[in-house]
Amino acid sequence: MQDKLVTLAILTYSKAQILKNVLENEGIETFIHNVNQIQPVISSGVRVRIQESDLPKALKIIESSAWLSDSVVGENNDDDSKKNATKQILIPVDFSDYSIKACGFGFNLAKTLNAEVILLHVYFTPIYTSSLPYSDVFNYQLDDDEMVRTIMQRVHIELNHLSDVIKEKISSGEFPDVKYSCVLREGIPEDEILNYSKEKMPFVIIMGTRGKNQKEIDLLGSVTAEVIDRNRTMVFAIPEDTPFNSFSAVKHVGFITNFDQRDLIAFDTFFNNWNIFKFSVSLIYLADQKNIDDAKSKIKLDGIKEYFTKHYPNLDIQYDIVAYDDTLLSFDDYISKNKIDVITIVSYKRNIFARLFNPSIARKMIFHTDTPLLVING
Repeated sequence: MQDKLVTLAILTYSKAQILKNVLENEGIETFIHNVNQIQPVISSGVRVRIQESDLPKALKIIESSAWLSDSVVGENNDDDSKKNATKQILIPVDFSDYSIKACGFGFNLAKTLNAEVILLHVYFTPIYTSSLPYSDVFNYQLDDDEMVRTIMQRVHIELNHLSDVIKEKISSGEFPDVKYSCVLREGIPEDEILNYSKEKMPFVIIMGTRGKNQKEIDLLGSVTAEVIDRNRTMVFAIPEDTPFNSFSAVKHVGFITNFDQRDLIAFDTFFNNWNIFKFSVSLIYLADQKNIDDAKSKIKLDGIKEYFTKHYPNLDIQYDIVAYDDTLLSFDDYISKNKIDVITIVSYKRNIFARLFNPSIARKMIFHTDTPLLVING
């Protein structure tokens, strides 16, 4: 007698595809029903069905996978989520070594702040492409889902590997044992990171970068740079060669300012959020090489000194005017000589043309320095 089919979950089409591929990789025959045959990508409420005898095994697979239980089938009620909201640290991951570096920072920071870590991976498939206005140029046939199956199998393998690495680091004590969950989204990485940040408003986004070895050709397309330019949440960019993995190891922070009043507000935000750690601060004015002796800048610097002495009497603060050119080499020398562990900078929201043709100093520094960069969006 043929085993009857039971409904395991009711999901969107894209999430149903994820679950189907995961289960079939484990030898469980899976069916998707109630699909919109004309436009499968916009189907909502499709049923993922399996044979009744496979139900215990399928439930065990879902419960043992953080990626499945939280991202695919664990669709929490928004009201309940808000009631139980805790401070979140968002870490976008792409399975690279510098993603693991970012995880180290994130887990240690979560331990100090009693926060939850959210690991976000964004994958891209032709199904997503087909929903875009210009999708006809790709000529992808949705009936042939072999390519999607291959992509999802690879994502599933990489997610399992990342989960194993994190569990191993927690077991060995390299990462603290903090609450963490995993989110899997389909789309363009920078867009989905920004969407999640807008929805959940995490305390900080921690992203791994390659540092100085990043190719200049990648400058305009870097996910980290795009998130910094378009986001309203603090972003902490961690180069892969950073010699420490916890903010508690930071002894000296360089805060770049142009004496703008918005910078003072941003510094207050920075100080209130990070003063749980003990560090000294260098307030740095980056002056163009030809204006290094500008009297107006020195007068402004004297005013800044008076302001900070009054408002932060217990903070160890130094004040410097540093010359720089387009290559920022003189700033590199300053960082090295003064042993600055983290650079903090305020990034103001700009339009798309400004971002393309006049990259912000924060964006330039991502590709120029091996020093971690904390960006506060003003």
